Amino acid sequence: MTAKVDESFMRRAICLAETGGRRPGRSPIGCVIVLNGDIVGEGSNEVGRQYDPTAHAEIVAIRRATKRLETTDLRGATLYSTLQPCGMCTMASIWAKIGRIVYGAERHQVHKMYFEDRHLNIIDFINDAFRDDLPVTGGVLGARCAELYFKPGDDVPPPAQGNV
Repeated sequence: MTAKVDESFMRRAICLAETGGRRPGRSPIGCVIVLNGDIVGEGSNEVGRQYDPTAHAEIVAIRRATKRLETTDLRGATLYSTLQPCGMCTMASIWAKIGRIVYGAERHQVHKMYFEDRHLNIIDFINDAFRDDLPVTGGVLGARCAELYFKPGDDVPPPAQGNV
């Protein structure tokens, strides 16, 4: 994919993050899954709304894409997320056979609460799963995506804290 195509789909993920993040029980994370140039699944974080700790934006988008396509195999699809995917979402992408992952904000641009308290990252999970065929592109519209989140060093109010 070209940089312009990646940016276009990331803008849609940003829109989902902004819209979804304003709704009760949601966080500003957006994701779209694209196959053959078409969005086949999309979502925002619904953890609080669904009372489901697995309802991250990426998981929601994967569920919608597989349901729409009536398959668990998303081979050839690209997952676009506004935030570097966590371990759970990376592993779900591996199990769904996602062909490429593109994300916006990187770990160093946001508060540590968005990630596990370990220094594992998306590449560690991919390497451990022997998926050397899963390319990852980070930082697409990264500064714009990072605006959606608490920054490193922010004093995050307790009701907004997660993963700490």
